[in-house]
Amino acid sequence: MSDKIIIKKKIEKFNTVITVSGDKSISIRWVLFSSLANGISKAKNLLISEDVAAAINAIKKLGIKVKKTKNEFWIYGKGINGYKYKKNIVIDAKNSGTLGRLILGLLVNSTEKIKLIGDQSLSKRDFKRISDPLKKFGASIKLKNGKNLPAIINGSYNLEPIKYIENRGSAQCKTSVIFAGMRTLGKTTIKAKKSRNHTELLCKHLKLPIKIKNKISYDEITINKVKSIKNLNYNIPSDISSAAFFIVLTALSEKSRLIIKKVNINSSRIGVISILRKMGVKIIFRNIKVYKGERIADIFVESSNSLKAINCHPSLNSGAIDEFLVIFLVAAKAKGISYFKNLEELNQKESPRLNWGNKILKSMGIKTVVNKNSIKIFGNPGLKVNKKIIIKNYLKDHRVFMSSVIAALSFGGNWIIHDKNSIKTSFPKFLKIINQIKNND
Repeated sequence: MSDKIIIKKKIEKFNTVITVSGDKSISIRWVLFSSLANGISKAKNLLISEDVAAAINAIKKLGIKVKKTKNEFWIYGKGINGYKYKKNIVIDAKNSGTLGRLILGLLVNSTEKIKLIGDQSLSKRDFKRISDPLKKFGASIKLKNGKNLPAIINGSYNLEPIKYIENRGSAQCKTSVIFAGMRTLGKTTIKAKKSRNHTELLCKHLKLPIKIKNKISYDEITINKVKSIKNLNYNIPSDISSAAFFIVLTALSEKSRLIIKKVNINSSRIGVISILRKMGVKIIFRNIKVYKGERIADIFVESSNSLKAINCHPSLNSGAIDEFLVIFLVAAKAKGISYFKNLEELNQKESPRLNWGNKILKSMGIKTVVNKNSIKIFGNPGLKVNKKIIIKNYLKDHRVFMSSVIAALSFGGNWIIHDKNSIKTSFPKFLKIINQIKNND
């Protein structure tokens, strides 16, 4: 079976209702928290993807039983210090930066050496940013070339609490330090640039000893030793990052409307909504509810006749870091010049995404000016692509693939997009939902 997709025409107008897959960030965190809990934790709508499967396989390696029923996953937690494992085990994080960094925080008190590996893409990403603070707790971590996977971690029983400044807006590093702080005898203090707060919300829901002071540009977090965690039953909401592809597809299509059901609209995740609204996209939240601290809503969106350029304030970046590739597509059709800056984190993802966003736009005929951390996009409201475009060799980055599909369906042209199976990382049902929308046009 071919691992590429060919798209030769734009999508026609549509008006339909869809449901996207479970939130990846919450799914992985549910797996890890449940592995530390006492008793059986159950989850519905857990994302079935390679990243989440890697998290499940990781806790199995650590002696935790996992069971799949028809509609649920069950994790049999053994308590905060319940991991049991053989000598010289290897944990494979596959493509998941979230799992790779978070699991190291859970292993700072490991009694044996544990090796952490990842795929080609993950092995190129920076792990020094998390090994440095974890070493301060007292763990030993060795990285290839001092920066990359594979990593060898050997924990310590005598962990010292630390003071940590997270200034990149990395929820992965922040969470890893929170997990490590749970295992010390003192108080770990974190000053963190604003980023996703799913971990903090779960800690609050579980009544763990965490305190959070929300400042304008950063959060002050303190975490004390955790003695026990109660079991965590969770109905995982849909992922805003997955929904973003279809929000943009609707905005760029003619005379189209879409409702996406039960999406997580956590305030730390909806930078994409704020940005698109400023650009003239009509997006409405309906049926808003709060569930275990997370805000959930149905999202209504319709096509936009007049899109506006944006000078995007960097304060919106962390809440939209996974969505910039499709945001760039909206800028391509907007009137005027859009400017996005301070995007150094984009090139720390599965592929150098800022570079790939630029390549996709240029291949479509959009003028751009890009440097290491910023991009100017000269919008063309009348853009119609009438040429052949080939997308390949992008380290199998799932978001490059899906963004390219949205570009092809929105602007036309003859697209050949390789590595279709990359979507298994985060959103295996992506193409199925695309076909569902096509069948309702």
